Amino acid sequence: MYSNKTMKSALESMMFMWGEPLEVKDAAQVLEAEKNEIRELFLELQAEYEQEGRGIRIRQIEDSFGFVTHIENEIFIKKLCTPVRVKRLSQAALEVLAIIAYRQPVTRGEIDSIRGIKSERVIDGLVEKDLVEVMGRSEGVGRPLVYGTTKEFLKKFGFSSLKDLPEVSEFEDIRRTGDEVEMHEQIAINFDTDDSEEEADEN
Repeated sequence: MYSNKTMKSALESMMFMWGEPLEVKDAAQVLEAEKNEIRELFLELQAEYEQEGRGIRIRQIEDSFGFVTHIENEIFIKKLCTPVRVKRLSQAALEVLAIIAYRQPVTRGEIDSIRGIKSERVIDGLVEKDLVEVMGRSEGVGRPLVYGTTKEFLKKFGFSSLKDLPEVSEFEDIRRTGDEVEMHEQIAINFDTDDSEEEADEN
């Protein structure tokens, strides 16, 4: 059995090397420890990084943990990464993403009904960006595909779980209310496609 100090050190190394959020179960298997014990060590590390004001923080995404940069250092990171092009999700993509996030699992027909416009290409774009995924099929007529958000969605928008989503009292207002559509704000994310492509899909 390893000491807590050794296991915390190992968790830091594994998170750094893994690149993606590290699952508690995988870390527990490597360290030959119980998942509850490893989860608690992750949380202790997370608190230590915050208390010490470190530039690197640990974010929990469902039952996994990974390194992220401290949000207050964003200005310095942007300067360092300039002139890397930063692209944003279009209003159409944010609108569809908000509907899926709050109504999941939801069919394309339901999304179209809420928006009053076809959303097929916008949905396909969100699937390509790994923000949305097919969760199965509806029991309704024709058994259409149903969609939901992914772990990548939680990661990009800074949520630990879907419980962190801001409350929206009326889903029918999503199409008309910009603040609710954007959830947090129109977050800058690096993607492979332009806003112009998504906006063109609306026409």
